[in-house]
This record gives sequence, structure tokens and C-alpha cells, in this order.
Amino acid sequence: MRDFLPADKARRERVLAVIRERYRAHGFDEIETPVVEDYDRLHAGIGGDNEKLAYNVLKRGLDADAIRAAADDPRALSDLGLRYDLTVPLARFYASHRAELPSVFRAIQIAPVWRAERPQKGRYRQFMQCDIDIIGDASPRAEAELVVATLDTLDALGLEGGSVRINDRRALDWMLDTFGFAPDERAGVLITIDKLDKIGPDGVVAELRERGATASAVDAFESFLKRPQTREFWPYGERQIRKALPDGAPDDVVAHLAGIGEAVAAARGGGEIPLVFDAFLVRGMGYYTGTIFELAHPSVTYSLGGGGRYDGMIGRFLGQDVPAVGFSIGFERIVDLVEAKTDADERAIVLVHDRDVPLAELLSLKNAFVADGLRVRLEQRTKNLKALLDRAAADGYTAFATVAAGAGVDDLEVKPLS
Repeated sequence: MRDFLPADKARRERVLAVIRERYRAHGFDEIETPVVEDYDRLHAGIGGDNEKLAYNVLKRGLDADAIRAAADDPRALSDLGLRYDLTVPLARFYASHRAELPSVFRAIQIAPVWRAERPQKGRYRQFMQCDIDIIGDASPRAEAELVVATLDTLDALGLEGGSVRINDRRALDWMLDTFGFAPDERAGVLITIDKLDKIGPDGVVAELRERGATASAVDAFESFLKRPQTREFWPYGERQIRKALPDGAPDDVVAHLAGIGEAVAAARGGGEIPLVFDAFLVRGMGYYTGTIFELAHPSVTYSLGGGGRYDGMIGRFLGQDVPAVGFSIGFERIVDLVEAKTDADERAIVLVHDRDVPLAELLSLKNAFVADGLRVRLEQRTKNLKALLDRAAADGYTAFATVAAGAGVDDLEVKPLS
């Protein structure tokens, strides 16, 4: 959990403003939900490992004896918790307000979340999430809209050239079934498969054997990984998807994935589709039921965001299933990649005044500049004027003027800060 100095805070707000504006341009509407949710909702078995990282809120009014009696039962100690993502709160929000929302609801959520992570570079205990979600549309159009809006936002931030890795949990389940993995071992198998990029095919196969996974299934999986493949390039589409999967892939899943690509290509003006099918993309969230995706950029080796379809989650709160899919930009990773030159205000001035300038005159001058649309800071002149101006420039100010007693707006010589 971090403090942000003025320049850092200003930088973050400018990036957030671009993200918010692009999301709204694509027809999404912003909502806000509380930072706390019911303990049982946050620990319903749908948040994956994030549930273990949730900050729980101690029940009010418990005395020492009650705390000792309930020490081994978190549910007896806590009734609330800080949200660890924005998807669970959105599902609860939609279930509560469905009658007041359109049949297809496009939501923006930009807010902090909390996880008890082990702090390291790019991984924090409090961080911003920038989510867009579409609820009520089961067609490929929903995924395509999310992908197009996300890539457009990346472009607007000066990070052109992004792409999206895409897969489908239904394809993964079918593939594991085809290989012969038992249903009760698939969760552990997926955890190992998710390490394919890090430890390679041999490492994954070895770990599966160490896990005691069904031997014949591991053999079939190893044969598939090491099957002969041609080096010819196939653009994203039905043929590429089928070539990346075992023979006999479900037609409805392939058609859904191909349809996303067709829609994205049309929206992006034709040409190369910025999608890459990855048959072994897993993503860890337990609530994904269909399409899953991750945002990639050639400047970095890690993902800049991700999401997926979670058609079963809202039904837990509403009593009937509602199709839903979302995409989240990894704000903390993206903000460090955006060019710093966007941080300076074009109309921001520092008025450097002598000690003897009357307060009424200073505030009158300041108000005149503010009324003209400028951001204004008053600074009393110091011996080291250069240090004062350097600090102002670092905080985003672009001009300055010195103020003597009796000076009016027209008497000031405005100079650039460079």
C-alpha cells in the first residue's frame, strides 16, 4: 500500500482519465460499489486463490472470550471483507439492481482492490483495477466489444501494437477429457498446465507425473505437446484454432471464438486480427465458464490485463443464470509504460511573489488566472529560485511569473518553465 507524491498522483489521474474517456466512448457506463462485501460472498469458492488473500473485517463488539472461542473459525470472527476484485461486487450489484438496468448492461468500474499479497515489483496489496463488463449478452459480440474497447484504450495511451491471447475454458475442459484426466484432478492439472510458459513442456509433464495424475492421460497430453507441426503461419480464425486443438474440437466453441475474431477485424478496419489463440491459456479465476483472454504488448513480456466469461456467477445471487463477460486493464503495470511527456499541464502557472505583496492582491491575481482556465500555485520567493521552479516543473506546471506589490495581470511577464 503506497503513498503517491503530487507528480505521481497527477500522472495516475491523467492515465485514468484517458481510460475512463475511452471506455465511455464505447458505450460503457460507470458504477460504484462499496469497498466491503459480505464475508460469505467473498468466500463462496469462486474467487480462486484470491479468496485466501482477502482482508477480513472483524465483527464489531466481540470481546476477548468470544474471539478466543472463535479463533479457528474465520466465519465466526468476520462478517465482512475488503473486495479482492471488482467482478464479485458487480455480480452482487447487478442482482440487486437488475430491474433498473438495461437488458444488456455495459459497466465501467475503476476503483482500488485489496489482496494480502507478498509485495514485490508490480504486485501490491492495494491497487487499481479498471474493468469493463457486459452483462446479458451471450454472443461473441460481447467479447468483441470488450477486446476492441481495450485495444482502443491502449492505443489512446500511446501503446499501439497490443494484442490479445484468447482461449475458452470449455475447450480446455474438452481437451482434458479427451486426454483422459478425471474430473476431480482437472483443477490441479490446470494449475500445472498454466506453468507451460515458465517450465516448458518437459517440466509440465514431469510435474503432472509427480502430482500422480492419470498416467495414460499424461502420456496422451505429452504426445499432443510433442506432435509434429508445420511452421506455416495461419492468421487467427477457425483453421488456426482447430490446428491448435486435438481433432474433433467442439464446433460451437470454435465458432464462438472465430466469431469474436471476425467482429474484432471488422471493428479495427480489416487487416491483421490482433488476436492469438492459445490452447493452454488458463487464467486462475475459478468463476470463468467460457472465453478467457489476456492483454499483451510487444514492449513487455508479462500481460497487461485479462478477463473472461463468467456466466454462472450472477446466478448465485439472482437465482437464474445471466451471461456475463469482463476485461480488466492492469493499471499499475500500464501507468509505468505511458510516456511521461503527457504529464505536464498546458495551462499551469506559478506566481512567485515577494514577501511584501498584500494577500488581497495575491488572491485577486490568482483568481483572475483561475477564471481564465489556468491551474495556479502561489509561491513566496526564496533565495534558491531555481530549486523552487524545478519543483514546480516536476509537479506539472509549465509557466511562471514574478509578482511585485501593486502589480496587475497585465503587468506580469509570463515565462515558460523549461
